Amino acid sequence: MSTTRAVVLAGGLSYERQVSLRSGRRVIEALRHAGVETVQLDADGQLLAQLADIAPDAVFVALHGSAGEDGALRDVLDLLGLPFVGSTAPSCRLAWDKPCAKSALDTAGILTPPSVVLPHSTFRELGAAALLDRLVDRLGLPLMVKPTQGGSALGAHAVERAENLPAAMVSCFGYGDTALVERLIRGTEVGVSVVEIATGIQALPAVEVVAADGVNDYRARYTAGMSTWHAPARISDDIAEDLAKVALRTHEVLGLRDLSRVDAIVDDEGRVHVLEANVAPGMTETSLFPLAVQTAKLDLAELCKELVERAAARGPSPPLAGPSTQVRLSPRPEPHPSPEP
Repeated sequence: MSTTRAVVLAGGLSYERQVSLRSGRRVIEALRHAGVETVQLDADGQLLAQLADIAPDAVFVALHGSAGEDGALRDVLDLLGLPFVGSTAPSCRLAWDKPCAKSALDTAGILTPPSVVLPHSTFRELGAAALLDRLVDRLGLPLMVKPTQGGSALGAHAVERAENLPAAMVSCFGYGDTALVERLIRGTEVGVSVVEIATGIQALPAVEVVAADGVNDYRARYTAGMSTWHAPARISDDIAEDLAKVALRTHEVLGLRDLSRVDAIVDDEGRVHVLEANVAPGMTETSLFPLAVQTAKLDLAELCKELVERAAARGPSPPLAGPSTQVRLSPRPEPHPSPEP
């Protein structure tokens, strides 16, 4: 029986609440199966008092959407001095903002689909029709329209014909103030999970996703029968190796920690295009992370337990340096006296 006491955070008030609750239940089942004393809490007005009362050794963040992935809650856990499983607040903020993450990856030489970022205000004030015409001229068709912040493919739409682009933009703005419009890359869609465990950081086998209607949107991801998975993905050994390298490099460039999932497309020429990185991978019965764990012949319960124990051993994040921080400098050596003339 583990002596570690964990809190699993799940739920929240984002559009992904129901998915988060399902992920949280899966993590709790895994941790309890591994003998870890576990309590589930929601991100609500009672959270701070409940955390103070429980005083967990570590927190497992299973919150999806802004509540768990934009870094704010992790900042709160840092303020409370509580260790947690997952990436730090600054890294979450970088990964959460898709255009910023794409810029970081592009700078590092990691291939991402060409894109344009359009705030709702710009779209409205400068004339939607003219902007969309120029956008199609630049990026071509088909396109993928999605919010710059968010997960679970909420608000994401594939656009095959130019006349369908305005409706896709309007729908996207229902989930965020800014749209990311990317060239839709045709190929094999995969998710590559990354974990940091005692044996080192490793990319798990890529899982291939085949959506029934060709688009891996929210409905395809979380509705039974709307998608099929192939684990490992139906790709060559060389491409599998490239995917693993790209996923590990993405994890590193974005400064991620403990676990992540990198979503990518392998095009017909075998090139890997990174779509985004997820700092709180889904843990539901239709999620890619648990399937990758199983394919790697790892035990999900033992993995979750190890992540919690490693977070507890790591301890809380160090306090930020500020005006009151005392910096101890090595004493300056006394100068050697000059020799007498």
